[in-house]
Amino acid sequence: MTDLTVRFEAAVAQSKELSSRPNNATLLKIYALYKQGTQGDLQDAKPGFSDMVGRAKWDAWNALKGTSPEQAQKKYIDLIDSLE
Repeated sequence: MTDLTVRFEAAVAQSKELSSRPNNATLLKIYALYKQGTQGDLQDAKPGFSDMVGRAKWDAWNALKGTSPEQAQKKYIDLIDSLE
């Protein structure tokens, strides 16, 4: 396991124990960076109009298209650290 992977996994665990719930925009960033960091570019079709939450998540993740998983993991770590 690389140092980045260890730090990323620690940040994921830390994200589940935040002292307060982040706002929705921050939650979308956390989600998108996690998905980009673990799965890479989004491959799924955009959800339909009736799935508002799914569309918001899709848009947030799709906005990171082209970002390497390593860059996304670093940004995820930085974001979670800033929330403490």
